[in-house]
Amino acid sequence: MLARVTRWEGGTAEEIRAASEQMRANVSQGPPPGMRSSGLTMLADPEGGEVLMIGLFETEQDLHDAEPILAQMDPPPGLGTRSQPRVYEVATDVRM
Repeated sequence: MLARVTRWEGGTAEEIRAASEQMRANVSQGPPPGMRSSGLTMLADPEGGEVLMIGLFETEQDLHDAEPILAQMDPPPGLGTRSQPRVYEVATDVRM
């Protein structure tokens, strides 16, 4: 499994909280058409002005196929400046 991690910095607390609420409201729709993602985690530090989005993909091909879709997506407004996404192998993923 692979994790695509994107970081935003410089957002305001109010805008980050609004973006978090928007993401929670839309999560039931699942991933965009054509994207084979196995999960999404959004970590927010509203007071620090930072957000991390972690998209999970079962295979390199799933991630590769998702890149054009992700490139066309507009993030919620107010998250700040986006860093270049980084990809990590998921060594352990435990939910209790």
